[in-house]
Amino acid sequence: MAAKSDGTLVSRRNETPPECPCVPDQRSPQCRPAGRRYSLLDCFWTLCALLVFFSDGASDLWLAADYYLRRDYWWFALTLVFVVVPSLVVQVLSFRWFAYDYSDTVESDTAAAAVVAASGAESNFSTKDSDRQRGAGRTAAVGVSPATGTRGGAQGCCRVLMWFFQSIVHIFQLAQVWRYVHALYLGVQSRWRGDHERRHFYWRMMFESADISMLRLLESFLKSAPQLVLQLSIMIQASQVLPLQGLSASASLVSLAWMIASYQKALRDSRDDKFPMSYKAVIVQILWHLFTIGARTMAFALFASVFQLYFGIFIVAHWCIMTFWIIQGETDFCMSKWEEIIYNMMVGIVYVFCWFSVKEGRTRCRLFIYSMGVFVENVVLTTIWYLYRGQRTSDFYAVILVCVVASSYALGTFFMFVYYCLLHPDGPISGWGFVVEEEVVVGSCASPTSTLPPDVVSTPPRTLQRTKGGDREGTGVDGDVFQVRALRAAPAALPSLAPWSEGPVIRIDLPRKKYPAWDAHFIDRRLRKTILVLESAAPVTPRIQYRCLGSPKEVMEYETTV
Repeated sequence: MAAKSDGTLVSRRNETPPECPCVPDQRSPQCRPAGRRYSLLDCFWTLCALLVFFSDGASDLWLAADYYLRRDYWWFALTLVFVVVPSLVVQVLSFRWFAYDYSDTVESDTAAAAVVAASGAESNFSTKDSDRQRGAGRTAAVGVSPATGTRGGAQGCCRVLMWFFQSIVHIFQLAQVWRYVHALYLGVQSRWRGDHERRHFYWRMMFESADISMLRLLESFLKSAPQLVLQLSIMIQASQVLPLQGLSASASLVSLAWMIASYQKALRDSRDDKFPMSYKAVIVQILWHLFTIGARTMAFALFASVFQLYFGIFIVAHWCIMTFWIIQGETDFCMSKWEEIIYNMMVGIVYVFCWFSVKEGRTRCRLFIYSMGVFVENVVLTTIWYLYRGQRTSDFYAVILVCVVASSYALGTFFMFVYYCLLHPDGPISGWGFVVEEEVVVGSCASPTSTLPPDVVSTPPRTLQRTKGGDREGTGVDGDVFQVRALRAAPAALPSLAPWSEGPVIRIDLPRKKYPAWDAHFIDRRLRKTILVLESAAPVTPRIQYRCLGSPKEVMEYETTV
């Protein structure tokens, strides 16, 4: 059986692509629970994210109303613009996602059920594009299980109500709230349901978490970051801090740090070739970004309080340099060239304020270059402000502000080292050249008596382990799928396990994107819809397999044809 990448189901007979030879990651062995469940900590994290979202938006609107009552119409307009415009952008994007996800859902479900029922025991699926086979799945669905008029009428009524409800939600700028609540509902359902339904709800919860992480990250750097700089500049110019100003600035700063750490956690949880991030690491990463972004925005606000025009020129120049740097890194996040360019431009905005990993590999060199550049910029901006500040600012007050910038950046750097040296998911980093590998209990990773095979897609959506380009050249097709390093005290190594080949397989005819990019079935909504339909219709939870390219020449040829 096959599923095209545009979501249409077609039938495939006597066509089984070869299994992709897998080579284990050299940095860390793959050892993750086969059936990760939705925990109470996950529920608490979602509730805290909702609290952060409401506190950020409510404090900004409250402050805008206060400016209006004080007749500070200029500050009122700027504060309101930085609230309304980013929210409209996020609502439009969210509604566009909903419109695509919800269109033709009923027909796709019927087609999937028909194709799976007609396939019998043979349940291999692929996402290979083929215009010649368009509509075959829908035709099979009509022939096997035609929908009755009563059922069609009820489904049509439900669809109209859902469209109306989503329109109201997005008009009132509550798309993020709905998605948070929906993710919470799916997580709770995955905890209460049976095994197969639990995995299905967990898949949907992971997809929803990926959507809300992307939307909130975009909103944070379009709204919270400029709002924070604006309010700090107003406070420095006025030489006083109003309670609402401090509340709004604090909420914006917490929102920025929270969303960066939350995005990284959701991204790592979605990929089976990376260890998940613990909540201790998330908290330390929040502190890291909280202090570094605080120092960065304080330096911006000090400089902008004296040189408004030059500050705008500096921001535009810094954004252009960072965007060019990102483009030169040849990122691979999106499914098309133009989407990739827009994504790089958005990440350039993030790079104005903080570090954001966009390329796989040893990022320590790039992080060091970026950190040194930010440090030099903060020193230059703060020094210029100190030399050209107004007469209203006393020397004592100026020294205090300079010390705040320096101490905040130092604390952020300290928490960055704590994260990388002690709490990084891949293991503690020692020095600049290697990673200290921890001993892994062999039985927990490759036990022959495990209830689920190591490569079965369970929760979250898992794929066969990605093969790195450097490993493909010296590895044959008959290489071992798993290689587990034996313990020092172990008398003998356990025999290697054969790759799991039973059950349905969803084959995606695309090379797997490298971390820190999302997998294609998370960002390509056609693949996501197809996978959810096939998973709900199949009696056994399928696993996902990406296209494996054997040589650099084949990679280049395949990317050229795609």
